Order: sequence, then structure tokens, then C-alpha cells
Amino acid sequence: MFLIGENTLVSLDVLEKEFCCDLETCHGCCCIEGDAGAPITPQECETITQWLPELLPQMTPEARAVVAQQGLSYTDPSGEQVLSIVNDKDCIFARTDHHGWCYCLIEKAYRAGKMDFIKPISCHLYPIRLTQVGDKIGVEYHRWDICHCGRQLGHKQHIPLYRFLREPLIRRFGQAWYDELCLTAQEWEKQCNSPS
Repeated sequence: MFLIGENTLVSLDVLEKEFCCDLETCHGCCCIEGDAGAPITPQECETITQWLPELLPQMTPEARAVVAQQGLSYTDPSGEQVLSIVNDKDCIFARTDHHGWCYCLIEKAYRAGKMDFIKPISCHLYPIRLTQVGDKIGVEYHRWDICHCGRQLGHKQHIPLYRFLREPLIRRFGQAWYDELCLTAQEWEKQCNSPS
């Protein structure tokens, strides 16, 4: 792992692995698969709560029922605060269009200029996951079978994971942090390609 900034440890996979979401193939199924909701911070929960009147009418009846019963989030078995889900898998803010594509109601409202919050940072950063590593934040690549097409497309287009996730990484850690990450990646690539 590489120390970037003062308190983040970035795994080598973030620099070396190639990735690019292939929505044409997966149709956004990461929002409706899995057995737990997306991690969410208390501040994000507060923000989404403020926008709930805008979002509720567009949510499925099942999702509205879940929110009425347990709220926007719950604590998963690992002790992490996560977004509530429907039928033990679907995000409460996920909807599917008539083509079978899944989309996020929060991001849709943001893109339409109705909200100033794009989505929880854990969703924006995926397939990067943030973990606690001692007193540092671990920045790690999370491999999920349903993202196989994203790995294939990233490899085909030669897009490193950290480049694909430029926007959310800057959102979470700042421009200076991201610039340091890019320099570290370039130095690592030089080192790997230099004659032994």
C-alpha cells in the first residue's frame, strides 16, 4: 500500500487494475444486487433526509414502506451504517426503466438540477471501498463478480481504476491528494517498466 497524504493508505490494485463501468452490459445492477445497503455517513443521511420530499414520490411503494418502517438507513452486521434496502437486496433509491436499466433517483435528481448532492460517496467511489486501517483510511479495490464487464472494458480501453474514479476521489480527498496519487502511480509505473 502507498501512503498518500497524511492518513490514507492506497492499495496497489487501485493504481494497477483497469476498470470502466460498462452500463450497456450490466445495466446498473450494482444498485439492486448484494445483501446489504451502501455505506452512508451521518452527514449524508441528514442531507438525503432534507431532500426526501423530492424523492419519496418517485420511489417504489415497497421502498416507501421500508423508509416508513425503519428509516433511510440501518446498522449492518459489521456495525456499519448503510442505506436501507428492499427485499434484502435493492437500494431504496433504485428504479428500473422500461428498458430494464437500473438508475439512482438521487443521481437523476442531481443531473436534472433538482438537488446539489449527487449520491453517497460510497456509491460514487465504487468499486473502491474505504476501510479503517489502524489510524489510517484504507483505499481499496473491491472485486465483485457482477462487475466483470467493467474490468473487461477498462482493460480494453486501458483505463486505470484511479483514473476512472477521478471525480469521486477528488470529491472525497481533494485535488492535491489526487495529484499526489497520480504522481505516485506514474513513479510506480516507471519503476515497474525500468530494466532490472
